[in-house]
Amino acid sequence: MIRRFTITLLLLLIYLMPAAVSAADDVRLLDSSTEADFPNTLTFKVRAESADPITRIRLRYEVDKKMYSPTFAEAWPEFQPARNIETAWSWDMRKGMLPPGARVTYWWVIEDAGGNRLTTPKNIITFDDTRYQWQKVSDQNINIYWYRGSSSFAGDLLKAATDAKGRLERDTDVTLDKPVYIYIYANFSDLRDSIIAPDEWTGGVAYRGFNIISIGISPNNLAWGKKAVAHELGHLMTQQVTVSPYGETRPYWLDEGLAMHAEGEQSEADREELQRSIEDGRIATLQSITSPFPADPQEAYFAYAQSQSVIEYLINVHGREKIHRLLVLINDGYSLDDALTNVYGFNLSGLDDAWLEYMTAAPQANAVPDKITFHVPGTACILSLSPVVYTVARGGV
Repeated sequence: MIRRFTITLLLLLIYLMPAAVSAADDVRLLDSSTEADFPNTLTFKVRAESADPITRIRLRYEVDKKMYSPTFAEAWPEFQPARNIETAWSWDMRKGMLPPGARVTYWWVIEDAGGNRLTTPKNIITFDDTRYQWQKVSDQNINIYWYRGSSSFAGDLLKAATDAKGRLERDTDVTLDKPVYIYIYANFSDLRDSIIAPDEWTGGVAYRGFNIISIGISPNNLAWGKKAVAHELGHLMTQQVTVSPYGETRPYWLDEGLAMHAEGEQSEADREELQRSIEDGRIATLQSITSPFPADPQEAYFAYAQSQSVIEYLINVHGREKIHRLLVLINDGYSLDDALTNVYGFNLSGLDDAWLEYMTAAPQANAVPDKITFHVPGTACILSLSPVVYTVARGGV
């Protein structure tokens, strides 16, 4: 009885096997390849054949980018139905730019007139800037790529990044949950050549979601470069906590303040300038710097300094657990006022008062010196990495 059952099962498998093999063999992949012209295009090529005319070809691809809801895109290359076809589809980066080092997973779905269908295995292509001979140094999930300058130059930039990572982890409980890739171009010109239609003032880009940073840093501009690397890493670490279906909901003073804190403690000179600004009644409300910072360099300088000071107040007075909780609630869709009230017991206006008391050492809670008046500057959609030295950072893609 057992032998008869075994023979019957074997015959059943043999009967089913030819149909499965035949379906796979009817449409055959002859070749699949890619061709990159960084930063302009990424071309996907395919050759296939079938016993019946191939009538439908779709390229499916997904980009390695942190999103709330992962998905893939689909492209339909042009071709004439035939038993043997060769076609291609080019991704024009003017319609959706990829940063250097971006990883794309792709596969083909091919169908013929007989109803047979082939889904190819997934392949991965890295969209590299092959114009330069990159070197690499890594530590603590941070990867620095550079092509000009000594190993110590790259090592100093890497240390600036790991120090910033440690500072944010210690002070805000924000962690780096995915590797970060930082491309150091030798100058601003080389950097801008890597970007489709760059702004003339662009000196660095944080590609949020990709965990990729590109910055133009020459070996003789190391001091500024270390601050730039730390600042942009601060943006990416904060973004890892706040990827939300509600979009970009972080107020600018919070986002930029954390990035400034990643660079290090606020300088005594900046604190003194803030004090003078408060005494002269030139300080802005936090509400006015919730949206993009002012275009005026002097007002932008105070916006950055004020943002960093507010972050240091929240950390020093209320602790790291609360500022981490604030980021989580903002990510969960809470309004800024509701998130602040839930965590700290005051809204944005109350934070203004509490910070001013902290800065002026007022004896009464929420007291604001009589000579303090709030100034609301004009704003423009410009992000500045270091308003005193360069205006360099473009908003993350």
